[in-house]
Amino acid sequence: MNPHAAGPLADRFDRVREWAARRSYRAGDFRAADLVKAKAGRRISVVLPARDEEATVGTIVAALRTELMERVALIDQLVVVDSHSTDATAAVARAAGAHVVAQGAVLPGYGDVPGKGEALWKSLAATDGDLLAFLDADLRDFDPSYAVGLLGPLLTEPGVVFCKGAYDRPLDDGRTVLPAGGGRVTELVARPLLAAHWPELGGFVQPLAGEYAGTREVLESIPFAGAYGVDLGILIDLYECYELDALAQVDLGVRRHRNSPDAALAVMAVHQHLAVRERLLRHGRIASAEPVRARLTLHRRDAADGVASGGFTAETVEVSPIERPPMREVRSGLNRSL
Repeated sequence: MNPHAAGPLADRFDRVREWAARRSYRAGDFRAADLVKAKAGRRISVVLPARDEEATVGTIVAALRTELMERVALIDQLVVVDSHSTDATAAVARAAGAHVVAQGAVLPGYGDVPGKGEALWKSLAATDGDLLAFLDADLRDFDPSYAVGLLGPLLTEPGVVFCKGAYDRPLDDGRTVLPAGGGRVTELVARPLLAAHWPELGGFVQPLAGEYAGTREVLESIPFAGAYGVDLGILIDLYECYELDALAQVDLGVRRHRNSPDAALAVMAVHQHLAVRERLLRHGRIASAEPVRARLTLHRRDAADGVASGGFTAETVEVSPIERPPMREVRSGLNRSL
């Protein structure tokens, strides 16, 4: 257990405030040209996990390649991990200048399971950067400053090994746009879970942000939760292993992306619970628990019956994401087998 997790609750809140004042940055604090000088021989890989994102992935890749590979040499490797897309995601990303790898083709001996967690975990084996930055592939109005901001603290602040994105998330409900109405799973699930079990992480504006960067050393030292639990799982594990002061966040401004329907958000919420439960066990917050095989029952009104009939259809969804081991253990096993 992290030794700094103990102590009176008031002391924890004081640490959160102190951390936020010291380790919160803005993307505008960093210039790409300055960060190129700060690389000091280190290689940087940027990874976009993508599934059916042909509408946005090309624009993101083109902006990163033009601004941060050709105009200034900040990024050394730009990789799109195609997670079984059924559209032209891979072709669009490749045409825009990314190196595209199929999720199932990486570490085939470990099998291939659905979900974002698998794509991120396998990206560690598909890249060679000393630092890695992850960006979601569904971002609209993308700005390369996202990558610059995420990498800034890692390259310029001694002791920082991980940086999480912070931003406003507008919610477009089809009638109006709420400036900060996105992030429903964050506010209703992730933040309450952290408040109950890891209040020291309460200073993170977007604990479920898909935009973050870290050193390879620390990312390969932790397990990766399956599916949508991966973003929260990484944050918790890095806090437990490296303590709060090694983590930072950077304000990226506004993040626009595709908003998910409530049924999809419910599945994501279960992923957060399962990722947290696994980490409560791993880090000694709870002594033991029975294995969980989560089944989520969703209820939808049958459109054919209409409201007057009161007919509902129940759908049960299996939610059992697989946790992947630390990549350094995988590499060690592969080396022993050679």
